[in-house]
Amino acid sequence: MLSLRASTVRRVQPVQLSYFSCAFSPSDEGWPWSARSTVGWGQSGRVRSTVKCLPTVARSRFARAVTVVPTTARTTMSSARSTYDDFVRQRAEFLAREQDRGLGSDLRLSADEQRLNRYVMHLKQQELAKGVENPYELVSARHFFEMLDRINDSPLFKLIQRLPKGGVLHAHDTAIGSTELIVKATYHEHLWQCGDFPRADGDPLPSYRFARAKPTGEGKWRLVADIRAENGNEAYDGAIRKMFTLYTRDPLNAHRDINDVWRKFMALFICFEPMVTYKPVWEEYFYGCLEELLADNVTYLEFRGLLPPVYDLDNRKYTPEEIVQMYVDASERFLRAHPQFLGVKFIYAPLRFCDDRTFDGYLTLVQKLHERFPRFIAGFDLVGQEDLGRPHTDFNERLLRLSPDINFFFHAGETNWSGRADENLIDAILLGTKRIGHGFAALKHPVVLEEIKKRGICIELNPISNQVLKLVQDFRNHPGAFYFSDDYPVVVSSDDPSFWCASPLSHDFYVAFVGLASARADLRLLKKLALNSIEYSAMGGVEKASARQKWTAAWDAFVQEALQTIPDNY
Repeated sequence: MLSLRASTVRRVQPVQLSYFSCAFSPSDEGWPWSARSTVGWGQSGRVRSTVKCLPTVARSRFARAVTVVPTTARTTMSSARSTYDDFVRQRAEFLAREQDRGLGSDLRLSADEQRLNRYVMHLKQQELAKGVENPYELVSARHFFEMLDRINDSPLFKLIQRLPKGGVLHAHDTAIGSTELIVKATYHEHLWQCGDFPRADGDPLPSYRFARAKPTGEGKWRLVADIRAENGNEAYDGAIRKMFTLYTRDPLNAHRDINDVWRKFMALFICFEPMVTYKPVWEEYFYGCLEELLADNVTYLEFRGLLPPVYDLDNRKYTPEEIVQMYVDASERFLRAHPQFLGVKFIYAPLRFCDDRTFDGYLTLVQKLHERFPRFIAGFDLVGQEDLGRPHTDFNERLLRLSPDINFFFHAGETNWSGRADENLIDAILLGTKRIGHGFAALKHPVVLEEIKKRGICIELNPISNQVLKLVQDFRNHPGAFYFSDDYPVVVSSDDPSFWCASPLSHDFYVAFVGLASARADLRLLKKLALNSIEYSAMGGVEKASARQKWTAAWDAFVQEALQTIPDNY
């Protein structure tokens, strides 16, 4: 409510109040309004008031100060109602207008695609129908961990697994591959473990190190081979699988709040980093990630990484340039073996928890890497929990001095806050970011949304990550639902799928299709998401044209293969 004084209200023409219209003279003696009067503002700045709520004395003074004028303005504004036939037509047109604005509405399906689409929508409606009578059975309303087994058995999920999904544009180096790759790493010789596996939530995690001789320092170091011999491979493998994931049967109670789950999340990276950064494992793990992506029908990757120190048994520390060369060599070897794969690029993304001197070193390094590997280095980002990390405003001056040929792909808006960490979105846009990682809070910033569309800045959605890391509980409430509905430039990615027992991309595609998207969204949405992963990638024009051609061939083959497996009545 706005409070008024008589001296501040100019004389106006008769205005309509809640129960009558009146002409009043604020300069009249005995004007009833006090600094706390019950006056609000209606349309066009008109004063409105529920006069019956005024004290008796105020009402009598008000009556002397106003002249009551009968009015029928509001009652004469109604129009004749439509006929039912007109209403039905208008409603259909209204729905069509909305659907024409949705992501994928610009695509036209072939006759074969339309037939497959009818089957896809049948499967989708079956999934959604389970939650109408019993909301507890709705996949999108429950935590991903609670519904994982059911999703894996879903015919729709199995179909999405077979679908060519294009590329993953948002994933982090040591959390792309499944836990099975970590289990495999523990079979290497010379791996030492210090500490026991955690028995309860909050217990410290063990430490790992590859070395020819027993590591020095505090703690009891034992060869993993000896621990395996004592407990058996099956038990040890099971302990590794359980430890290197956030998965739990009771996710709503296991992680109290966003800071709590982020602490556990970061602890996983810290725990296995010395294991995965051993040079033979480093190369084996990355190649294994590419194999798992291809098995999930993902054929392109842009991944973020910190470039942690890689070492060998001679305790040699490899430089960042040498580490990137390892990535390049493994990628080229994989592409030779699998020519259907479209490519790999890297975004250097160190932690935002750093001092200014360290940050200056980051910028020097990314400049050097880009000059040496111009086709492989896509650009620069900063990672880490935004709520607790340094804001972009701490770095903007230095970032603006970076060479303009280095692109930005900033994490921004991975928060539930409004007016705090979410303002990193503004900095990211003004710095010229090509894509926005997560963009969860963009819905709270109308000008940010305007600029995203105007500049064609792609939002990298990671729905399962956002739920596991405590930003959203019900996928239907994810802001991606709005981005889908109004054709924002978006892709769906997986962030750190290993830590939530998810596939490289299929689980996020499924959740996006069943949970974020409208019940009416169909095969065109899935196709558009795949195409967007090429369109908004860091590939050049020639690369994109070749990628689209290869992907289209794979899509057409998928449609024909899928049609062989569906009932004839679709």
